[in-house]
Amino acid sequence: MIPQPLSAASPAPASDYRAPAWLPGGHLQTIYTSLFIRTPRVFYRRERVELADGDFLDFDWVDADPAAPVVVLLHGLEGSSNSHYARHLMHCVRARGWNGVVAHFRGCSGEDNRLPRAYFAGDSDEIGRILEHVKSRHPGQLRYAVGVSLGGNALLKWLGEQGAAAEGWIASAAAVSAPVDLTAAGQALDRGFNRHVYTARFLATLKAKALRKAQQFPGLLDSAAVAAATTFREFDTLVTARLHGYRDAEDYWRRVSSKPLLRFITLPTLVINARNDPFLPPAALPAANDVSAAVILYQPETGGHVAFPGGPFPGNVDWLSQRLIAHFDMRHG
Repeated sequence: MIPQPLSAASPAPASDYRAPAWLPGGHLQTIYTSLFIRTPRVFYRRERVELADGDFLDFDWVDADPAAPVVVLLHGLEGSSNSHYARHLMHCVRARGWNGVVAHFRGCSGEDNRLPRAYFAGDSDEIGRILEHVKSRHPGQLRYAVGVSLGGNALLKWLGEQGAAAEGWIASAAAVSAPVDLTAAGQALDRGFNRHVYTARFLATLKAKALRKAQQFPGLLDSAAVAAATTFREFDTLVTARLHGYRDAEDYWRRVSSKPLLRFITLPTLVINARNDPFLPPAALPAANDVSAAVILYQPETGGHVAFPGGPFPGNVDWLSQRLIAHFDMRHG
């Protein structure tokens, strides 16, 4: 049965997702798409923005007609403008004649940030700071925002907190594979196959960054404990919570999860989650009664985590970018 949007709002006019028969299961779809499906090379213009707190943000732009709409992408955990989903979306945005920009969270653009802080899944102030900068560069154009995974949760949290005020920054939004219940996601990632594959891969770079920060700011972190961490619960307690004012991982996960705020979103917002996403159990996904009428929930049975591969072997990732642009086209007219 073809999955349908779960809320009262009308769906974006794009085809429903169907995984290719040659690539079954959430793990294969996630891993193969990330590592083996080729995506276009994109040429970016980098802009560094110096912040009032002494830190910086790097924006990678794809420029078109200055009067055309702008799509800003907020990447996932340890992502960047080089992530497969970023390259493909920015390629498609440019082909559409629109402007695009990948906004890097602190420490994700290839250079460590300067302050004794990092980035995290609930940094609403940073989302506002990013969107304000994009607005300053394109004040008269339609602006759209896409958040992927961690960036998706942060964007949805910001949208729920802002309510109708969000219309001052963007016209429409979308979140892809957002871990809207971080407690459920953290627990899933710290078990079994997930822990040994996805979590181990994320922690390899996260721990390296944290250890460099510990060296830069003596006494800030327990370096030995960070180096020994093997779960997100340990890392988020030792690093993320400590750097950003939370008691421990459980407190952090609970307080930054966007799911309780989805009912307060007023902008047209497409929320895409595959039900076989290894990072978030289907029982933790939002239902129609968890969201406002402005939110479109699209939850196909397959697709993996930020994957949604399609086509004959060796496959492509066309569907996701097409679906996102179709959603924004509803506002563009």
